[in-house]
Amino acid sequence: MTTPTDSLQSSSSILVTGASGTVGSLVVQGLARRGASVKALVRKADKAPLPEGVAEVVADLSDIPSMRAAMSGVRTLFLLNAVTPDEVTQGLQALSLAHEAGIERIVYLSVIHADEFVDVPHFTGKHTVERMIERLDLPVTVLRPAYFMQNDAQVQSVVEGYGVYPMPIGEAGVAMIDTRDLADVAVAELLRRDTAPGPLPRATLDVVGPDELTGASAAGIWGRALQREIHYGGGDLKAFEAQLAQAMPSWMAYDMRLMMARIQQQGMKPAAGTTQRLEALLGRPLRRYEDLVKELAGAR
Repeated sequence: MTTPTDSLQSSSSILVTGASGTVGSLVVQGLARRGASVKALVRKADKAPLPEGVAEVVADLSDIPSMRAAMSGVRTLFLLNAVTPDEVTQGLQALSLAHEAGIERIVYLSVIHADEFVDVPHFTGKHTVERMIERLDLPVTVLRPAYFMQNDAQVQSVVEGYGVYPMPIGEAGVAMIDTRDLADVAVAELLRRDTAPGPLPRATLDVVGPDELTGASAAGIWGRALQREIHYGGGDLKAFEAQLAQAMPSWMAYDMRLMMARIQQQGMKPAAGTTQRLEALLGRPLRRYEDLVKELAGAR
């Protein structure tokens, strides 16, 4: 009798959830460049062009039948689920469905300090999923990225128009990660697990950039790129939440406010040696915030 595990041994597909998003799309592209057999999970068909050879799979993390179908014939899973009210349920169910399907090679996208920022809903949600991975000793690499450098592209017009860097990241220090580096780390881990002769031990890896930035230092970097004085706007979280609430649901704006409060208090700092470990994994230096700001400023 053929078992689910037997059937998976002959398949080689890597299923990428969140495949149309910022990180997921980069992961799909990176895997395709490496010649992997990739399934890109999207909620709506033809939402975005996919690299040649990548199969589009229409499914929803909240819809069990569609996820069962999406995981059929999959050997390796990249699990990324967005910040939503049912994020925890989506993550737990996706892992349970993967286990049910016999998938034993998984990379899960969490967040740095998920176990410490306990009052931030989407951090605690991701930590709940991490607890399931730990308790069941699932064969998963947990990636814990810091704040994305590319988030600051959203405030470029404010920086250039008003001479103010408005992100209230404080002065504790944030080791921002370029999303391209995060995707490359994810691709490396997915391929490491996918090409291994069997399931690999559980692992957790912070994914950070090489510099611990503050509001003042970020403003200084923008100032040098624009060749003018840029001031840090300070840490007014009430104003930050109000601004976000104009573009997103109020629950999400408040979640982001709570996250930024923790960043101001604690920062986002990795353990010693993390940068060196990441650069060894990638075989190159990590991208710096200064380089991204130069890209953004030069593109205008």
